[in-house]
Amino acid sequence: MAQTVNLDDFDRKIIAVLRDDGRISVTDLAQRIGLSKTPCQVRLRRLIESGVIRGFTALIDPAKLGLDHVAFAEVKLSDTREAALREFNEAVQRIPEVEECHMLASRFDYLLKVRTSDIRRYRVVLGEKISALPHVASTSTFVAMETVKERG
Repeated sequence: MAQTVNLDDFDRKIIAVLRDDGRISVTDLAQRIGLSKTPCQVRLRRLIESGVIRGFTALIDPAKLGLDHVAFAEVKLSDTREAALREFNEAVQRIPEVEECHMLASRFDYLLKVRTSDIRRYRVVLGEKISALPHVASTSTFVAMETVKERG
């Protein structure tokens, strides 16, 4: 389990600003949170080194890439012992269409967020990749009709 990092109000402000604009300069960031540049830079470095900030990335519009079909797949495993879970976890990492994978405490074991170009492509990904993952006993799919809120 990840160790919690103690954050103060300035740290939380840094995180909030960076969530909205990861390309902001340190000078502008310092001004926005009410610190001078050097202490802001030290705090930012500490947040990165402690793993609170895991990295910086570009937010991509999936629709512009022709990837606007989103489905959620419930996955039930035939074996939920630690070795089976580890095998599933490692294998699901290799499916690029799976954007998110969450283990749940539910009537099923995992919930996958899968992004493809259309329902036909999703059917191929489900049939040839997801269903072929280790220990998959069954799946059930929910297709998103509209994305109301999504954080990239």
